[in-house]
Amino acid sequence: MRFVKGHGTENDFVILPDPDGALDLTAEAVARLCDRRAGIGADGVLRVVRTKAMDAADADGVDGAEWFMDYRNADGGIAEMCGNGTRVFARYLVDAGLAAPGEWDIATRAGLKRVSLGASGDVSVDMGAPVALGPGEASLGGAVFRGERVSMGNPHLACRVDEPVSVLDLTRGPDFDPVVFPEGVNVEFYRPVGDRHLEMRVFERGSGETRSCGTGTVAVAAAAAGTAGPGEWTVDVPGGRLTVTLDGRTSHLRGPAVLVAEGETRPGWI
Repeated sequence: MRFVKGHGTENDFVILPDPDGALDLTAEAVARLCDRRAGIGADGVLRVVRTKAMDAADADGVDGAEWFMDYRNADGGIAEMCGNGTRVFARYLVDAGLAAPGEWDIATRAGLKRVSLGASGDVSVDMGAPVALGPGEASLGGAVFRGERVSMGNPHLACRVDEPVSVLDLTRGPDFDPVVFPEGVNVEFYRPVGDRHLEMRVFERGSGETRSCGTGTVAVAAAAAGTAGPGEWTVDVPGGRLTVTLDGRTSHLRGPAVLVAEGETRPGWI
């Protein structure tokens, strides 16, 4: 199995080229690939497959894009969307000669996502409009954190905190009400550190704490913006810095996307 390793602000992925949809990618195989001690190590897997080769249920409404991002969390679970993953996916397509620099759509389970990139440098993706779903809460280490539920095609709970996010213990996941979040939830903790400037940490469903989360950065920017109106937000995550633009209609996420290695797994390992 050929693979490429890449990351967006240290949110890292194993990329599997599978244009014709020939791989039988089981949850167990994904978990082995993402294992940081016995595998390649990653927050998730990006399978690169032509949209026409996907099941009809996955490709419903996105057949206008040539390439489908089949994203899996590190535990093997299928996820709807990944913002940093989309940017890394786009960088791979250009570097592999499968797409030209410029603007075009990538198909995901959360619909079409338009990306913009040059031959090198940052990659931007239109993330769609954040959907505010009202208040919610999670508990961590005996403390209750209240926040805003936001959908970015996947579920988020953005919790504002008053202390530096570095002091939080995210070695285990926050507890939440499964009735409110029946499909699980990505929980973000953020703190304002300047004018339209936030710091953030995140515990992602199916992956644990990650160094960055693209959909999560948009969710916290939307939660922090409230009624402040359109504007550009800077979000610092453990893996670097991302920029979120809210224009009242949609949102854009911009930041680096880097490919760092490629190779093949040993025969019979997966």
